[in-house]
Amino acid sequence: MTSILAKIQALRAELREFNYQYYVLDNASISDYEFDMKLKDLELLEKDNPAFFDANSPTQRVGGEITKKFNTVTHKNRMYSLDNSYSLDDLLDWEKKIKKLLGTDDVAYTCELKFDGASINLTFEKGVLVSAVTRGDGFMGDNVTANIKTIKSIPLVLGDAFLSDFEIRGEIILPLERFHKMNEERIAAGEEPYRNPRNTASGSLKLQDSAAVSKRQLDCLLYHVVDENNTYKTHFETLKVARSKAFKVPQEITLCENIAAVYDFIQYWGAKRHELPYETDGVVIKVNDLHQQDELGFTAKAPRWAIAFKFQAEQVSTILHKITYQVGRTGAITPVANLAPVQLAGTTVKRASLHNADQIAKLDIRENDTVFVEKGGEIIPKIVGVDLEKRPTNSHPTVYSKTCPDCYTDLVRTEGDAKHYCPNTYGCPTQITGRIQHFISRKAMNIDGLGSESVALLFKEGLITNYADLYDLKVEEIIPLERMAEKSAQNMIAGIQASKQIPFEKVLFALGIRFVGETVAKKLAKHYKSIFNLMIASTDDLIEVDEIGERIAESVVEFSNDLGNIELINRLKICGLQLEIIVDEDAIVSELLAGKTFVVSGVFEIMSRNDLKKNIESHGGKVGSSISKKTRYVVAGKNMGPSKLEKASSLGIPIISEEEYMDLVGLKE
Repeated sequence: MTSILAKIQALRAELREFNYQYYVLDNASISDYEFDMKLKDLELLEKDNPAFFDANSPTQRVGGEITKKFNTVTHKNRMYSLDNSYSLDDLLDWEKKIKKLLGTDDVAYTCELKFDGASINLTFEKGVLVSAVTRGDGFMGDNVTANIKTIKSIPLVLGDAFLSDFEIRGEIILPLERFHKMNEERIAAGEEPYRNPRNTASGSLKLQDSAAVSKRQLDCLLYHVVDENNTYKTHFETLKVARSKAFKVPQEITLCENIAAVYDFIQYWGAKRHELPYETDGVVIKVNDLHQQDELGFTAKAPRWAIAFKFQAEQVSTILHKITYQVGRTGAITPVANLAPVQLAGTTVKRASLHNADQIAKLDIRENDTVFVEKGGEIIPKIVGVDLEKRPTNSHPTVYSKTCPDCYTDLVRTEGDAKHYCPNTYGCPTQITGRIQHFISRKAMNIDGLGSESVALLFKEGLITNYADLYDLKVEEIIPLERMAEKSAQNMIAGIQASKQIPFEKVLFALGIRFVGETVAKKLAKHYKSIFNLMIASTDDLIEVDEIGERIAESVVEFSNDLGNIELINRLKICGLQLEIIVDEDAIVSELLAGKTFVVSGVFEIMSRNDLKKNIESHGGKVGSSISKKTRYVVAGKNMGPSKLEKASSLGIPIISEEEYMDLVGLKE
């Protein structure tokens, strides 16, 4: 048996190496026939010796696992979005900021193409792929491991170890050649062709049968390694080693010594991108030194050490037939251009946002104009200009609507605000249903069995007028409604009841307080611990919270002082929703650092940066992202950024070493 196992393991290792040579290095080291014969030999050996089954064997690449529901999991390390730039001036401004923060002009960059696909995070433990999770909202994503395992360019087991425990991120793409072939097959079969490679790749990840995913022949281009130990010193070196060991890291990645070289890279690929075998919509520029990346850190939404340069979007012209208006859940009015349908970047565009009255006036947009349309970030259609030569002779300037399109209340516009608003907050039907639809959405309460159309129907039938009413619904009330069967009604009630376990920070986001997005909700929940503490906070108290500005603070206070909202919160409490943070007692060591905010900067020897931050929080302290008057201590390691040192000194903030911090909390080496 030992010799059989050895033969099986040798064949697996050999086939993995052939896969790597072919799918990653584009080097066919043996013929397809020879590969197939070796694979068949392995299949027979595994079939005759089931005790040696391995889910990561090359024979398992064809898929076959059925996934009824993709479980949502929390990312260990958040997947941030990127700030965008569109000109050399934007890049120079970005460079100026990071050099000021780092206190040095010695900054190098890596440039890599921005792939147009579906983001994925691969987690390896002891050199074995254990999970593959979509980006989702950056905090949580869907576990699509079974489907990802069918992509042959992704290693399942690292033979010659790259790292042991790490995450590697990339983009799942559908190569253009494969996309066009799939569409030829669909057209020949009398089916509608797929719109574009990106959406097709993204949709493929959610197919329930992994065998069907395997047939799509997806690929994975990898571009970022998350290694808490920073084993390699630079981003470029890390990716270079990753490519040499197992991973498909594109060859186009380039090390640039300055922004001038970065811009040369952008100009080159802006002209050459259409020669690539896959779609790309820009270039990602990253600070190369990993220590400098750590020093720069993150804003609430994006890393400070990276920026995306977007290539000029495709542009088309069409007729703007009519301008209509929409009201959102916050009462904000959005003017919408209704267009003659036109093909743009792989989709049919019929509508485009006009943003606000100022934008309409600035471009002098009118009904029946011929307008130029492009996709902002190649996703959202927007009007960028008017073809004045084609303007009708009887044209008249646009007069912005004076009333709400839903409840006909007179609109208001406060000084300094670009938007008009409907002030009928609790009487405007669209605002009411919009708040409830936001409440049930996936990023908020994530209520299964209840969608936007169902909310509109329940409101229309008088069963709900706010989100607290959801928890009073009964199956017998829902069954008589249009398109509602008993099973659907039961699923809806079950989903509503299950939402009572959703954690406080998501409940806070679900409440729909103006300017309180996901990130702000997390910060407020972590700081105040409960909705009741938050609702008695003053504007001045709120501004003291890290990254909470005056506009957010005033909005929270306004929400908290409204008697209707107070009643809603009390009803949600009675219904059993999570309105406070459930403290993990095992994670709390003491309250020694309660009320103190720390900023961690530099390279540490005794603890990793992440472990140090966790330790601060375990003693009741808070970890800030930047130094301000709210900072109590700066814990400084080697190579602390000069700008942080200067700011801490100017504010009189104590700077302590790693050893001094350990003394502070009673830790011993």
